[in-house]
Amino acid sequence: MHKLKVFFEMIKFEHTIFALPFAYLGAFLAAEGIPSAMKLLWITLAMVGARTAAMSLNRLVDRHIDARNPRTAQRALPAGQLRVDEVYLYVVFSFLLLGISAYQLNLLALYLMPIAVFFLVLYSYTKRFTWACHLVLGISLGLAPAGAWIGITGHWALAPVLLGLGVMTWVAGFDVVYACQDVEFDRKEGLHSIPAVFGLQRGLEISAFLHTIAPLLFIAVGVVMSLSWLYYAGVAIAIVLLFRQHRLVSADDFSKIGVAFFDLNGYLSILLFVFSVLDIILLS
Repeated sequence: MHKLKVFFEMIKFEHTIFALPFAYLGAFLAAEGIPSAMKLLWITLAMVGARTAAMSLNRLVDRHIDARNPRTAQRALPAGQLRVDEVYLYVVFSFLLLGISAYQLNLLALYLMPIAVFFLVLYSYTKRFTWACHLVLGISLGLAPAGAWIGITGHWALAPVLLGLGVMTWVAGFDVVYACQDVEFDRKEGLHSIPAVFGLQRGLEISAFLHTIAPLLFIAVGVVMSLSWLYYAGVAIAIVLLFRQHRLVSADDFSKIGVAFFDLNGYLSILLFVFSVLDIILLS
């Protein structure tokens, strides 16, 4: 039980809050109402499997880098709280859970699963060769609502693509802000990120640009799905939270990055999901 607690802390299990509400939103939009309990269960298990595998692999791949970074040196693997072989087992079982869940949803979800796995694995290596690592992370999480849509309907559509792109730009934007903490370390280690390559101020400007695009894509989802005012109220709240996020951080002050990164983005995903579902159930 102690090791399980350490493992959940290592993969930041609570950060599932960023992607899971959007996966559920993709499911509710696809169903144009409330999806079946079994579909929601398998979507949840697929999300848990995908994220757990990706985060576990990321910690494995980065364990030597984390050991040299004062901010991350106390993570479970560098600190010796978990063994490498134990975490590899978590990766294998998590990907197995993802595969079983995709199969239980439908064959198209299963056939497309390797695409999701590709991006989930790729992300752990991207900062070694490209500053676009933030976009790869965004794609990985943006596949959640698209995958949930496919899990419900068994086919593609424009709405989940737009929603996935919205999630991609939102996630990439806040990941750029988070990367600002490690600029000097990344440059010393030869690692790539937007702040390390372009500087702190330009990095924050790029993040703000991405967070301008994300709400426009969310609005486009509402137009395509013919959603009503409650959905757009949720998007308006998301815009306010994004604006607040960028007021809390600057190139000279990252003391409130925890609030900007975790709290506000967690509120955004939950509130947009709640307003969207209310709109779908009550007004659409």
